[in-house]
Amino acid sequence: MPVHRPLIVSIAILPIVLAGCALFEQRPPSVVAAAQPGITSEGGQLQIPLGSGVYFCELGRSVLVRRNEKNTRMIELDWQGKRRTLLRYDSSSGLPRYEDRQNGLLWIDLPWKSVLMNARTGQPLANECKLS
Repeated sequence: MPVHRPLIVSIAILPIVLAGCALFEQRPPSVVAAAQPGITSEGGQLQIPLGSGVYFCELGRSVLVRRNEKNTRMIELDWQGKRRTLLRYDSSSGLPRYEDRQNGLLWIDLPWKSVLMNARTGQPLANECKLS
């Protein structure tokens, strides 16, 4: 049976290549790569300046968000033909979390996307929402 020289060389070099890969430390990407302009922290809660307007979401859904410049702890949200007032509650992560506890709506507000959830079941109602 003939011995193939390239195969033998490849098998001999493989442990060296694998050992070299182990020398490089791979770090997971940071959740926050850099501080965003305008983002501040107050009492452990992030204050992120976000706009009012129509947020377009997956599955053709949309949410209209109205922000009150005088009271940043409150937003008005139009969902399925009804206007709701949501109040900001502190979150363990510090990210903006607005809730209408009476009607079971939860709006999680992030600069890159937002989500509207059923606060009672934890099910998303409108996901991957982005300001138009």
